Amino acid sequence: MKDSNWDLDLRAGETGESRVADLLSLDTVEVKTDRRWYETGNIYIETECFYQASQSWEPSGIRVSKATHWAFVLEDSVLIVPLYRLKEAVWEVAKPITCDIPPNPSRGYLIKPSALLEHIRTARAKEIAEHEAYELYNSEQDKISETIY
Repeated sequence: MKDSNWDLDLRAGETGESRVADLLSLDTVEVKTDRRWYETGNIYIETECFYQASQSWEPSGIRVSKATHWAFVLEDSVLIVPLYRLKEAVWEVAKPITCDIPPNPSRGYLIKPSALLEHIRTARAKEIAEHEAYELYNSEQDKISETIY
């Protein structure tokens, strides 16, 4: 018997609930609150900081984070992103900027939450397409092997 839309929706809902529970129990989440994002439409991701003591720029932010995920508090919402996806998005679509706020200026990148989400969506779609192509290739190779032997 074919599943009804209700059955499919229920399974998708349960999968979503499980995923949210997993996200809420992550051990290593770095939480950032960008107080100006609603004015600028961007979130700031730091990559370097100028330290007065050493008088030098040193890696910081996503370049040194040990967290598996970063969470951005955006007013009454939270955007949680795997660090590897955040790094990909920063290097591929974000805009570099220097933030000259004393006493520790920093360098980093600006990215719109929508651009970050779009990057995640297209990266995942590409992974799925590559996986499907790989599975199809293996299936074709199995057919060729069966024919040869």
